[in-house]
Amino acid sequence: MSILRRGLSGAPVKRLQEKLGIDSDGIFGPGTEKAVKEFQKSNGLAVDGIAGPDTFTAMGLHELVLLRVGSRGAAVKKLQSELGIGADGIFGAGTKKAVMDFQSANGLAADGMAGPLTLAKMASFSGEFSAATVANAEVRADEEHFESEPLPEIKGAQPIEGSATETAPSKSVWGRVKGWFS
Repeated sequence: MSILRRGLSGAPVKRLQEKLGIDSDGIFGPGTEKAVKEFQKSNGLAVDGIAGPDTFTAMGLHELVLLRVGSRGAAVKKLQSELGIGADGIFGAGTKKAVMDFQSANGLAADGMAGPLTLAKMASFSGEFSAATVANAEVRADEEHFESEPLPEIKGAQPIEGSATETAPSKSVWGRVKGWFS
């Protein structure tokens, strides 16, 4: 699932740290985990120290939202409602197919993952996702050095079909993360 947790590094982690007001070195360590837990607790979210779609949304980091198979929560439920399918908040095979159908119908590469570009085309997400959100998902100059860093191994990551990078800006903050799943 597209989340940030201890052991990961890169541009998405740096943005999370900046939003939390902590040292933004781009490495998700114990200090970042503690700050995420504090944010989650103070905002009525599940306190697990893992930043996912609901935490990103609560923080206003919409450019970091990436919903895919395995994602859970309010953002997934909202996506499912928009797609007119059973809204249980669990992104499974049926949600992936509905996202792919939506993407195909809207001129997007049908990879089955709902990131800023896909969500910006949905009416129920229009207040949070826009062309500006999509543009903000691009790697900034101060984040480019993360492209040369080695990727951490993700336990339990399941490969999925489709090319995730087709729907992202050429240098998306999730570009490398999405690659772990394709």
